[in-house]
Amino acid sequence: MKNPNRHVREFAGLAIFLALAAALLPVRAQKRSDTPSRPWMDKSLSPDRRADLVIEQMTLDEKIQLVHGVGMPRPSDLGQASEVNRLRSNGGAGFIPGIERLGIPDLQMADSAYGVTRGAAKGRYSTALPSDLAGTATWDQKLMYEYGSLIGRELRAQGYNMSLGGGVNITREPRNGRNFEYQGEDPILAGKMVAQFIRGIQDQGVIGDIKHYALNDQETGRSIGDARLDRRSMRETDLLAFEIGVKEGNPGAVMCSYNRINGDYACENSYTLNDVLKKAWGFKGWVVSDWGGTHSTAKAAIAGLDQEMPGSNFFGPALKTAVEGGEVPLARLNDMVHRILRTEFAAGIIDNPPATKVPDVEAGLELAQRVAEQGIVLLKNANAQLPLNASALKSIAVIGSHADVGVLSGGGSAQVDAPGGNAVPPAPTDSEIIPGLGRGATWYPSAPLKAIRARASKAKVDYDSGTDPASAARLAKSADVAIVFVNQPASEGRDLPSLSLPGGEDALVAAVSAANAHTIVMLETGGPVTMPWIDGVSAAVQAWFPGIRGAEAIARILFGDVNPSAKLPVSFAKSEADLPHPKISGIDLAPKVVNGRTQWPPFEVDYTEGLKVGYKWFDAEDKQPLFAFGHGLSYTSFEYSGLKVTGKEVVFTLKNTGKRAGAEIAQVYVSLPPAAKEPPRRLVAWDKVQLAPGESKTVTCKLDPQFLSIFNVDKNDWELLAGDYRVFVGGSSRSAPLTGTVKEP
Repeated sequence: MKNPNRHVREFAGLAIFLALAAALLPVRAQKRSDTPSRPWMDKSLSPDRRADLVIEQMTLDEKIQLVHGVGMPRPSDLGQASEVNRLRSNGGAGFIPGIERLGIPDLQMADSAYGVTRGAAKGRYSTALPSDLAGTATWDQKLMYEYGSLIGRELRAQGYNMSLGGGVNITREPRNGRNFEYQGEDPILAGKMVAQFIRGIQDQGVIGDIKHYALNDQETGRSIGDARLDRRSMRETDLLAFEIGVKEGNPGAVMCSYNRINGDYACENSYTLNDVLKKAWGFKGWVVSDWGGTHSTAKAAIAGLDQEMPGSNFFGPALKTAVEGGEVPLARLNDMVHRILRTEFAAGIIDNPPATKVPDVEAGLELAQRVAEQGIVLLKNANAQLPLNASALKSIAVIGSHADVGVLSGGGSAQVDAPGGNAVPPAPTDSEIIPGLGRGATWYPSAPLKAIRARASKAKVDYDSGTDPASAARLAKSADVAIVFVNQPASEGRDLPSLSLPGGEDALVAAVSAANAHTIVMLETGGPVTMPWIDGVSAAVQAWFPGIRGAEAIARILFGDVNPSAKLPVSFAKSEADLPHPKISGIDLAPKVVNGRTQWPPFEVDYTEGLKVGYKWFDAEDKQPLFAFGHGLSYTSFEYSGLKVTGKEVVFTLKNTGKRAGAEIAQVYVSLPPAAKEPPRRLVAWDKVQLAPGESKTVTCKLDPQFLSIFNVDKNDWELLAGDYRVFVGGSSRSAPLTGTVKEP
């Protein structure tokens, strides 16, 4: 039966909608006609002074407005404020309504780990870059700056003034579903790379962010897990990556994480937020909660949280009441607002707001391909199987991983829309649904099969889906060479069940390699995987999630148009038994139903490995990794010689001894004196050196005293110990042809 009141309600709703829209017009017109003088618009003043001048004119309600945001407002939101916010929001992950009478703009936030997410939501385009981990595999800080700059330009072009990228949680847990968004396992490499990512974004006039602060190293139980780690280990590992990122990248915001840290939630942890971030590091920006990561009002505010997202019930009316009642000092609220406003002035979003325009698509595609080419790691190359000689090949078998239509991307809130839609639409029976984050995996329309056919135009190139290993083996047996594409989808919201390739892909590789001795495996994964078949294949290539021009980059690597130079930013274990934690903490927990509601029991994530993260674990435990941190092969060869070490620098000669031009990422590791009680060695410096065939260069790597120090908890400071420091120089953490010793630098 039809509802006779339906049309009446719809008409009334429309009338309210139009009235609210009209109400916005006079508000915006007022700022041109009757607003008071704005001394804070004087660009000659410091950002801090300008923020103070604004605060002097603000009401308590306006201050609360800036620290209490909303996320992705929907038409179904109720109330006038929500409707106004919906009309003004750009549709991104977060929105903070500005104060028009004071000239303070709305904050328009977008997820942007490897591109602007939901880029096609309003007919706009966003470049899907290779994953952040692929960018880190370049070890190229200048290239990572370009990576961030492109994202910053496209954010501005789409009307956003704040990025929510900048992930730098180190790889303590290699099965973490978000490792592809981060910068690997070493805090110095990770910190240096994310700093350039942030600088690139902010130099485009967009506020940058660094996240998830801190110890959010797994997705399993991320909102209920309590990460346990001693302070020394924390400062020398996870927090060191953030320290470098904050000090060198100077982000406008730090996003605190969901998890607890030694008992207190990260967004109300006074040690990490006040003692370390704001006092020890001198951070001047503001702390924003992860979405739904706020758990209190007074405790969170006093502990250092400056802004809650996406507008829970802690920093709205509850905070106003707490300030009026003296539970939260007004000075603390003013500090919260000051940090936000001074950052807006410093970033330029007030003086130079974004002006929407069409992004430079061609520039985005060029950079995406260049990052992929520089980030693809050649893991194994027996008997110089690669590069392939296109003119000598008569037949090529391309197998598996939807290589006929696209390349895999990382999912969750970082997901960048695929131009034209998913190249591999999810099956109707796909049950991999993550609440609020979508279904299944997304494949970008960059087809390796097409790119390989274009590069080997004289060869017969056939494709097999790989769903039937016997069928794939028959095709491989008839071809000169077989290229097997394998994948491991990864996404926010869930960890990988294991490091093994899913869907029987290990059996597929084994069957193909048994049929063809010239089998090449191309891995599209978000991080490390195990490879029980590695001894039976002639070559293995780590492509990561290679972005919108991944296929073209892969083909250029395979056929030698690009000489691979990337190195692993993470260690690959032979098996999960070799990891500090063979099983993910909390993975076996089951929920309980209490009063009709499903609840998960809290649990501890005890990082008993402490300082021994990644390669430091393998070194300290004398375990042989499958592929070492820093490993990566080239189509040429390099020779190291002439090491000279002083307390301030390491100098050596690097020569290209092969017949191809290439780049070598020369790495410097140091062993601290025994009194330090540290893992055997740590990365302290590196340089990426381009060399022509036969060319030699003198390489100088500066030594930062902090990177040679330990964190002394009793002194609450870094300490450089007396004694001998042993220096190792080479092409990976396990390959150091040059060694030397220096006394206390």
